[in-house]
Amino acid sequence: MPDFSILRSFAPYHIITYGTILGSSIFQSFIAGVVAYKTLPRAQFATLQAAIFPIYFSLQTALPVLLALTYPATKSISGSSQSGLGGFFAVENRYNVLAPIVTTFAINVANLTYIGPQTNKIMRLRKHQEAQQGFWENARNLRESESSRAGRDCMVWSGVVGEITMTMIAIPRDEDLFL
Repeated sequence: MPDFSILRSFAPYHIITYGTILGSSIFQSFIAGVVAYKTLPRAQFATLQAAIFPIYFSLQTALPVLLALTYPATKSISGSSQSGLGGFFAVENRYNVLAPIVTTFAINVANLTYIGPQTNKIMRLRKHQEAQQGFWENARNLRESESSRAGRDCMVWSGVVGEITMTMIAIPRDEDLFL
């Protein structure tokens, strides 16, 4: 008979949560976002991103909390460690567990509460200005218009989101050592 005792520990849920964070970050950054950008007209791409990012950043903000709650106990020659929040906040896990997960959480809170809404605000302003001037699809005229500032701001904030996501993906976590 199979032993299902592992399902009573935090370990499988912790690894699934970690895989969801990493997988969704990579998929959104390198596959879905790139394909949408290359395939959709700018107006539709902006609408899609404005709809997807709040959901994506909400997920990316909630999952580090779940990651902390499901931190599994470890056993070694020197003894075993606590699981859950006790192990997450343990002094010996301060740099290899606590710091990366808290950093990931903080980055995503910033994305959800400030950077994402700021980017959406600038995209709406850009769309409004271009619609008033009547050349939404004509990107060459963008350089000569007053909406070029909104275009630059939009690119800057989109770049900030991309750089933050790349930083978050690159942050080493304790789980990286075991995968």
